[in-house]
Amino acid sequence: MIIDYDKIQKEEIMNFRGGEGLLTTQNFIDGKCKIMMSRLAPGASSGYHKHEGNCEIVYIFSGKGHFTYDDGREDIQAGSVHYCPMGHSHSMHNDSADEDLVYFAIVPEHH
Repeated sequence: MIIDYDKIQKEEIMNFRGGEGLLTTQNFIDGKCKIMMSRLAPGASSGYHKHEGNCEIVYIFSGKGHFTYDDGREDIQAGSVHYCPMGHSHSMHNDSADEDLVYFAIVPEHH
């Protein structure tokens, strides 16, 4: 199956999961997996959240930032892959003042 993001509507979300700033995302969701192509605006973040019943894999296409992962910090840049296993918590932060953090994320459900 090909997922064509040119045919998936963009959604703009302010303060995603209690974070700060703008997230622009296109999501394919079939109940078993969520596959996202997203942009986190300069200075924006996603809220800190725990993965219960799923995990998340995030590939960074461009930009620089960091994840707060459990009790630590992980710096990210183009080519980085972040993995948040089920039962763990994280948030993503775009540390740039002028560049989007562009990423592709997969969230498979474990039910």
